[in-house]
Amino acid sequence: MVIFRSISDIKEKLRHPAVTIGNFDGVHLGHREIFRRVRERAAELSGVSVVVTFVPHPLKVLGAHKGIRLITTRREKEFLIESAGIDYLLEIPFDREFAAVPAADFVQKVLVDAIGVESLVIGYDYAFGRGREGNVQLLRGMGERYGYSVEVLDPISNGATVYSSTKVRDMVSKGDVEGVVGVLGRHYAITGTVVHGHQRGRGLGFPTANLAMEKDLLPAAGVYAVKVCIGSDLLDGACNIGTNPTFGNGALSLEVFLFDLDRDLYGLEVTVFFIERLREERRFDDLQALKEQIALDVSRCRGILHDAEPVGAGDWGPLKCCK
Repeated sequence: MVIFRSISDIKEKLRHPAVTIGNFDGVHLGHREIFRRVRERAAELSGVSVVVTFVPHPLKVLGAHKGIRLITTRREKEFLIESAGIDYLLEIPFDREFAAVPAADFVQKVLVDAIGVESLVIGYDYAFGRGREGNVQLLRGMGERYGYSVEVLDPISNGATVYSSTKVRDMVSKGDVEGVVGVLGRHYAITGTVVHGHQRGRGLGFPTANLAMEKDLLPAAGVYAVKVCIGSDLLDGACNIGTNPTFGNGALSLEVFLFDLDRDLYGLEVTVFFIERLREERRFDDLQALKEQIALDVSRCRGILHDAEPVGAGDWGPLKCCK
């Protein structure tokens, strides 16, 4: 996949492009259906598939939604869009000045003049541009003027739930890492770098890897059965997200105990796939009670993970164990 990080990177119109526009946070099953249709239209045109998105997410820049917790980092979104078979990705830098651009100007200067759009596919509820002027009516009117078609996809669902980034955020934030697979199309995952922690797990007999990460959206505090990708290995583990209340509430952290592994992981990048939530985080009366609970958690995780495989792990770009 070719990535353009600004409109000026496009030096000439693309070959018979089928295009979609959106934020695509999470690249969930609804987004993937849009991408499938864009690829299909590109094939019909003997052309290329194009995704246009914005960096950072517009809600990080505008209004009361600056605190929105994103499902995917920029790098993750790029990996996932590439894994969906898209040919070109245009990431438009988004700021308040760009937000003030009229939708009609955006269509003419970006979609028509820069890309050369011949087919446009959008979700049923998508609008863009100043005051969300870029609605279906405007796009179809400009399509008649500039010679591109517009296809609006109906809401995409499993029959009970409409796939949406909002739904994913709600499920993950509540710890529903099992249920979210049916909306995301994969297990929720977090990539981070192993850093030094307080060494408390080692003292309890369960040494943990503490992760520093870019991710906005963490599952609810608690204990999870996880699969962990390190280089070419996919390992079983137990993950705790929380503030370690038994030791006195501290900063929120994510730490993983990897079963049957005894080697230095500091500085390594790892990806944690959340398979199942076991329980909430809670405070224990003493360290012995905590140690006994951790042993029970590890035993449960081993049983859960014995035959488990992370759904969608192959989407994660350069991670060798996931190819």
